[in-house]
Amino acid sequence: MKNIQKVLIFVFFLTSFFSFAQGIVTGTIIDDEFSEPMAFSNVLVKGTSIGVSSDFDGKYQLELEEGTYTLVFSFVGYTTKEITDVVIKNGETVILDVLLETNSLDTVVITTSTKRNTESAVLNLQKKSVVVMDGISAQAIKNSGASNVASAVKSVPGVSIQGGKYVYVRGLGDRYTKSILNGIDIPGLDPDRNTIQMDLFPTNILENVIVLKSAAAIYPADFTGGLVNIVTKDFPTQAEYSVSLGLGYNPDMHFNDNYLTSSGSDTDIFGYDDGTRDLPINRYQQIPGTFDDRLLLTTLTDRFSKELRAKQEKSGMNYSFGFSLGNQFDVGDNKIGYLASFSYKNETTFYKNREDGAFVKNFSDSSINELSSVFDSKGSEGINNVILNGMLGLTYKTDLSKYKINFLHIQNGESGAGFYNQIISQDAVGGGLEPLTKNAIVYTERSVTNLIFSGQHRLSTEENPFNLEWKIAPTFSKVMDKNHRITPLQQADNGDSFISPSASTFPIQLWRNLVEESWSGKVDLDKNVEMFGRSAKLNFGGAYTYKFRDFSIDDYTFNIAGDDAFIASGDVDQLLNSDNIWTPSTDNGTHLVFGDQFNANDAYEGEQNIAATYFSAEFSLAEKLKTVLGVRTEYFGSYYTGQNNTVVYDREPILDEFDVFPSANLIYAVNDDINIRASYGRTTARPSFKEASVAQIFDPITSRLFIGNIDLVPTYINNYDLRFERFGENGQMFAVSGFYKDLTDPIEQSFFLQAPTQITVDNLGNATVYGIEFELRQRLGFISEGLNDLKVNANISFMKSELTMSDGEFESRTLAARDGETVERERDLQGQAPYLVNVGLDYNNSDLGLQTGLYYNVQGATLEVVGIGLVPDVYTQSFDSLNFTLNKTLGESKKSTIDLKVTNILGSERLSEYESYKAANQTFSLREPGTEISLGYSFKF
Repeated sequence: MKNIQKVLIFVFFLTSFFSFAQGIVTGTIIDDEFSEPMAFSNVLVKGTSIGVSSDFDGKYQLELEEGTYTLVFSFVGYTTKEITDVVIKNGETVILDVLLETNSLDTVVITTSTKRNTESAVLNLQKKSVVVMDGISAQAIKNSGASNVASAVKSVPGVSIQGGKYVYVRGLGDRYTKSILNGIDIPGLDPDRNTIQMDLFPTNILENVIVLKSAAAIYPADFTGGLVNIVTKDFPTQAEYSVSLGLGYNPDMHFNDNYLTSSGSDTDIFGYDDGTRDLPINRYQQIPGTFDDRLLLTTLTDRFSKELRAKQEKSGMNYSFGFSLGNQFDVGDNKIGYLASFSYKNETTFYKNREDGAFVKNFSDSSINELSSVFDSKGSEGINNVILNGMLGLTYKTDLSKYKINFLHIQNGESGAGFYNQIISQDAVGGGLEPLTKNAIVYTERSVTNLIFSGQHRLSTEENPFNLEWKIAPTFSKVMDKNHRITPLQQADNGDSFISPSASTFPIQLWRNLVEESWSGKVDLDKNVEMFGRSAKLNFGGAYTYKFRDFSIDDYTFNIAGDDAFIASGDVDQLLNSDNIWTPSTDNGTHLVFGDQFNANDAYEGEQNIAATYFSAEFSLAEKLKTVLGVRTEYFGSYYTGQNNTVVYDREPILDEFDVFPSANLIYAVNDDINIRASYGRTTARPSFKEASVAQIFDPITSRLFIGNIDLVPTYINNYDLRFERFGENGQMFAVSGFYKDLTDPIEQSFFLQAPTQITVDNLGNATVYGIEFELRQRLGFISEGLNDLKVNANISFMKSELTMSDGEFESRTLAARDGETVERERDLQGQAPYLVNVGLDYNNSDLGLQTGLYYNVQGATLEVVGIGLVPDVYTQSFDSLNFTLNKTLGESKKSTIDLKVTNILGSERLSEYESYKAANQTFSLREPGTEISLGYSFKF
């Protein structure tokens, strides 16, 4: 028996030795003219008969023994390319992407390292792109040490990340930046945003991230600043398994004894509520009064949550973990592969000094410049945020087709607890100030489930066949505010507390339910042809998206009957204590307010239909001048069901638009390394369901009320771009761009006239945005060869926006002007930053397995909410973000990696302020995120 064991051990080690006595070279062969994968290209090891053909996606894989090789890449009608000095090491994979050029039978020999070739391939994709584009490949993401898309995409020129999650391009806000997954639109955890959270996607599942900055007919028309396409891998070239762990520590937030929290459900740690916070009574249950069904009132009141006060406990650290696995298998002559990933994040945030405010100009005396406080809130808030992200992709490839199913589910649970000291004005203009205390316990559960079914087909075996691609993607989203408990108490002169609905609101418990489904599909056809004696390409296709949303609110308020002395201490947990609930026998205590029931004004349904067709032609009028002309049509229909008191909408058509979106891109290649680009495109920005409604959504913590505007119309934008770009070796480039945007009826967030706590959206005028953008990626090897691993990435943009006010806004500002103030007809466009600076210093040495960098980002003060009349403008102040990363691979096989990150080194605050003529700025909102140090470890096997 022992001998058998020894033999088995020997066979195991022998098998392991030979399995690792080889290395792999893999990559993608790409058409240099159209930047597309080339199926059935030939890859040969020079001087041998060893070779393979690329598959449907232009991908190839060769297993070779350790050594240095010359690889020959060829395809009929294309220049044969030889790449020398390809170094293969035991157990390692070399990624080698290759571009083949047309119209030559010559052989081009390139002596280069594989690393340089990979970087050159990425830049060549940008160089040959028909639109203004920047991108980051999987290899570049790996080199950067970024753990998620949000961290990786920050290195793309013109891109900034807001709140560590959302991508903004060229300083334009969320409304004008669109994110898509694998080429198709999906909503994020916040369906009212145009962009999805970028920190949800681990980098090890990515193929690349592409940021488009100019329009083309093939892309959706509802983006203006940029379109961010997150492309996930089909499957790895070989078996890949990895696990990762992470910890984050913020000295301002973690291990703090004053952290505020509340009791929850047993499943909060998994990002969802197990039913503990469900609505305890039927939505349509009538609430009796103390004079009516007295026993029923006691029973119903007793069903509601009794924990109303945030409790203190020590806060924990942030932590995360995840894993991914993937492989491919041969099924006859075909391939099937899978890629699966899971990630979990648990983040704890504690704002010791959260501030919110509302201010107005003096109502009665225009000589007074200083602002009057209408609402002032200062307090502490604890937040625990749990995010689970699971993805599974299956791909099946044949010689002429590829089929793919991708499943994505994101689960998010966010619990919060806070205590606030507030002062509120009774007349909304700064008079009748009353002191309040407010306890808050909140919980929001979000989820997104997405399926993408797709297929790609070569419709014949001809040299230039039609290529067909189709996608179908249903998405189901939920946002559920569950058992928000907000308990305000007014303070008497003697320090006692009492319920005062006239000063704030009754104590309230509320539930908001948002359920949305989206069905998207698209079909694309393309064919290479000949035009004007040169290679050309035709693209045409169509797309359709249907969205449906159901939104409703259930809220219940509480009052005290009889002797209310027991609440004098301010201990809100006494309100619904069993001993203090109103009963018929005592006729004293807390009870539900009579008449509270579901209100149809607080619910709506929305439907949207978007049907699109497009056609574009890509051709060359001269040898160095490429032209891309296209036209896209989109029908947009939006229907609304809801009511506003006596006005009832029954699937009312509120938008019915058929639009034509032309686009043109011209690329003049001065030489192989220099392009001059000019482009024009017409795009749009459409209102969300919430915005184009009569819904009124109240934030009981800040006392702000959002009111929809059912009369909104879409924004239409004419975009002009001019760009000079020069590409160098080893991942270097320089570019300067100028852009101009003409916006008709931009949708802006604004205050209501004379109402500093009421916010809406409106079309307030027409606007223009113009700017200049500089991009530089430069290695410092020109100073000294020893500095070649050190690279500067810099992007600086300067923008100017001007909106010409509507008559109504201009008149309201003029009437509210202070003495000596001149009101101009033009102002800034809401959401547009005046400047954007991204600077990074990278050190990357693959031999040492070391990558480290220091990154600085700042965006100029941006108009956040448009002031109307006596309510001044609110500006988001600049946030100086300085971050450090260090990534080190360990061991000879480099399978282990350690990541160290320090974010917000400068300790910047997130501050928004009211700004008014000759007045001191006043706080609209203030959060102090502090500095976080995080450490991560990952292992591949």
